[in-house]
Amino acid sequence: MHASLPSLCDCTHHPTCRRQYTRIVPSRTDHVPNPEIVPMPLRLAPVVLSLLLLAAPLLAQNAHEDPITLTLEEAVQIALLNSYATQSARLDRDDATAQARISLGAVLPNVVATSGYTRNLKTANPFAGSSAGTLFSSFGYLGWLAYNEEARTDDDPATNTLTFTEYSDRVEQGMKDAGLSLIAEENPFAVANQFQNTISVSQTVFDASAFLNVSGFKYLARSLDSALDRQEQLTVDEVRRAFYQVLLFQQQSLVAAQSVERTRRTVEETARLVQQGVAPKAQRLSAEVQLANLETQLMQTQNLADSALDNLKLALGIPVMQRVRLSGSLEADISTPYLTVSEASAFDKARSMRPDLQQLEALRDIARVMLRASQGSRLPTLNAIASFSYIGAVPSNRTYGRASEDDPFVFTQETNRFFSQSYWQPAISVGFNLRWSLFEGMSRRGRIQQQKIQLDRAELDVLRTTQSIRVEVSAALRNLQAAQSQILSQEQNVASAELNYTYAKTRLAEGVGTPFEERDASAQLDQSRINYLQAVYDFLIAQSAFEAAAGIPLTGQSDFQLTSNLTL
Repeated sequence: MHASLPSLCDCTHHPTCRRQYTRIVPSRTDHVPNPEIVPMPLRLAPVVLSLLLLAAPLLAQNAHEDPITLTLEEAVQIALLNSYATQSARLDRDDATAQARISLGAVLPNVVATSGYTRNLKTANPFAGSSAGTLFSSFGYLGWLAYNEEARTDDDPATNTLTFTEYSDRVEQGMKDAGLSLIAEENPFAVANQFQNTISVSQTVFDASAFLNVSGFKYLARSLDSALDRQEQLTVDEVRRAFYQVLLFQQQSLVAAQSVERTRRTVEETARLVQQGVAPKAQRLSAEVQLANLETQLMQTQNLADSALDNLKLALGIPVMQRVRLSGSLEADISTPYLTVSEASAFDKARSMRPDLQQLEALRDIARVMLRASQGSRLPTLNAIASFSYIGAVPSNRTYGRASEDDPFVFTQETNRFFSQSYWQPAISVGFNLRWSLFEGMSRRGRIQQQKIQLDRAELDVLRTTQSIRVEVSAALRNLQAAQSQILSQEQNVASAELNYTYAKTRLAEGVGTPFEERDASAQLDQSRINYLQAVYDFLIAQSAFEAAAGIPLTGQSDFQLTSNLTL
């Protein structure tokens, strides 16, 4: 059954209006969750949400335009996408995912490319100080000895041996004729320009700690998803509370406004009677004081409604300056099947569905993996390495003289390309690195002991949260039952107050009652209506709190029935 919002029509003497005020309508089966706590999912409002979120940066600038109208469903969906708390939870998840990728790099291949250039201004003699220190200066004798040996053995009488001076002069002249200069180098092995380009690859072959850390990523992902799910559930509960609170204060403002209007008419009637001399001035003064008090109460209630609406905007993550109008009315299904669920069954469901408990269980599994990883640091690590280099030694002057095959003293000038194979050579190397930390003082034992403590703490957190969930579920069920009883009591109380006010107005009209009696009956009716609204609000809050305590997933929460034709 649904306890609907009381009609605020002042003609409570009319039977139709009185029934509209306290009617109990049959519940719609498509909005009632079954006793297994599997309610109907929330309907999405994609068009409204998309327009609102796309226009969010401009809302503050266009606050003077027509206000947006939101239902409870739309407010919940906006909060799930746009609230600060859920956005922060998503950022935490993304940050942890990035950290996981960083840790994953420890077991994936590591490829590094380097490139370097060196300009040798002066190269030392590599044989200086040894018996081969004068080897460079004797290189010119080698060609002379080879020429004389060939001249003696070629059986050609025209060729004669030469002295070293004659040989050197003829070579120098041949170089000059070819346009080349013969400059004696102090170090023939010196090269002015050196280039080195290397690609190094390393791969972890065995590292027990790193492999165990990677295996814990699945628990980390589960923990982050559970944290986000729980934050979404808390956000839904927060939005519902804020939404219902705005409706409550707005309805209370309407009740207060009607009370002010009735009291103002009473003041006018009392003033007329005083002027006629049939009523004392004290009654008029009393009515005027009551009117001033009610007007003050009305302003306070209206301020509370405005503040509650600002809090709702903050929960939704929309600009506070944006004008918002709520569409809906307080309405509670007092026959909710939640009341038929036993405490033990509700706790069993909560223990299996609460995301925060699942998060703590995942953190416990992570602590267990971290302990094994700390213990795995006792084992050696093995890495495979490979290096691929392309090294260049390029002289500044790449021009050289080539001797003729027929005459060793005739030269031709030639120039090598920059990337000539004479200057560039590849180098390839592969290998393994084995590292075994045999003794680290007491640090390794301390780390293992620390991880054991973390595991014990994680076990304790799971146990404590489990007991806390039991307490939350029990309290939520008790509050839900108390709220149901309060609604039933206030329904009867409102009916009695309406009847009493009708009698007081009739007695006043017939001249057998007094304005004071009519004002007192009116005040009792107003207070009864406010108490009824508060009872409906308490029931809705208790129902939302139960769903949050039981950890009912967002796709399985109740779709609270709202009266869409009433716009506040």
